[in-house]
Amino acid sequence: MSTTDTIAAIATPHAAGGISVIRISGSDAVALAQACFRSVSGKTLSAMPGYTCTYGSFLDTDGTPLDDGIATVFRAPHSYTGEDTVEFSCHGGIYVTRRILQAVLHTGASAAQPGEFTKRAFLSGKMTLTQAEAVMDVIGAAGNRELRFARAQQEGALYRRVRQITDQLVHCLGDLAAWADYPEDEIPAVTPEGLQQSLTAILQPLEQTLATYDYGRILRAGVSAVIVGKPNVGKSTLFNLLSGSQRSIVTEIAGTTRDVVEEQIRLGDVTLRLSDTAGLRETEDIIEQIGVRRAGERLRDADLILAVFDATRPLDDDDRRMLEQLPEKPVIAILNKSDQPALLEPAALQAQFSRVISMAAKDGNGLEELRQAVEELFYREQVTPEMGVVSNERQKQCLEHARAQILQAQEALEAGEMLDAVTVLLEEAADALLTLTGERVSEAVVNDVFARFCVGK
Repeated sequence: MSTTDTIAAIATPHAAGGISVIRISGSDAVALAQACFRSVSGKTLSAMPGYTCTYGSFLDTDGTPLDDGIATVFRAPHSYTGEDTVEFSCHGGIYVTRRILQAVLHTGASAAQPGEFTKRAFLSGKMTLTQAEAVMDVIGAAGNRELRFARAQQEGALYRRVRQITDQLVHCLGDLAAWADYPEDEIPAVTPEGLQQSLTAILQPLEQTLATYDYGRILRAGVSAVIVGKPNVGKSTLFNLLSGSQRSIVTEIAGTTRDVVEEQIRLGDVTLRLSDTAGLRETEDIIEQIGVRRAGERLRDADLILAVFDATRPLDDDDRRMLEQLPEKPVIAILNKSDQPALLEPAALQAQFSRVISMAAKDGNGLEELRQAVEELFYREQVTPEMGVVSNERQKQCLEHARAQILQAQEALEAGEMLDAVTVLLEEAADALLTLTGERVSEAVVNDVFARFCVGK
């Protein structure tokens, strides 16, 4: 995995702002940066120690000034990437920022690929793979809780948790190797019974770690929530209330919403990826049928279902059909239009739903009760950032593979197979855990991880 090129990219959002930052990293970073920067003091960047900066002008390819600003020098290995790094801080115009980057690239730097700066930090040993993945979690954190978990991940919480499991597994492999290679020495024999006990002790924390995946995924991506109900019960009104804008069309005409409308919103301490769907009912309208089918697809994929009912009407066949379609997932039943005379009481739904809320979405009444219900489902105080949680599919797959190999090893022991076969299975389990942390990982896996990053990070 070569990092010989000096790379450059804009490290701030590609939008107008107060300042922009262009990051340059690699063995020739200082020399290439010097070619397109002139300090007002006359000091060259090559003469500057790390963690120092100087004011001057950024130069175009013909030597004419493009802008003025700050050049900051970081020296290897004490930089983000572990390489010599220079950062240009210029005025935040889109055009001038791109012109300065073009000048840097003209001097011989290569355009950085997505995540390449963090990839170099990983390859130079500045962070583990799980810590590197947490960088994007920090960037994408939508609230204080998400930030706390992302920071703990970046500081090595999951790495330490997985490392303890790996150490236990490696200890078992060491006992197996020593007993097999030096039978004449006074080394305690490895018995199937003793090994079974050791593997059971390893599986317990591994299973506990795997069990954090759903919570970690929700922290990282938010709760996928879908609003469902028959037409004209107030689904779109609820969606607009939660999103804080008139995203969905609201009329007295049933079946107005034909497609799925989406918005990411914050409800208390929980981020919801909220979808408003077409009303679930039997219909002859071809377009509405497509919307109803898509609503059903969202139901199957959702983490949370907000099932809306009209409190001014008793349950009818459309309500009952909708109830039959609800999958076995967390559901909050919402009795909307509670500001009007009620013909449908909460007691009629409490036998089927553990959480029933009365709301008047048009006026915002009941929003606090909905927030509390959502937090009860998805805010788990017993899960702390320091525990380390599994936050993405790659990490989950590594743990699942390790668990599968250990379970096969236990089955092999019960079947009376040779310990050599058990050793092979346990070695593969250890490889899966080392792949998770990045201590033994292929170039393809590394490239795939960092391809998900933004350019400049």
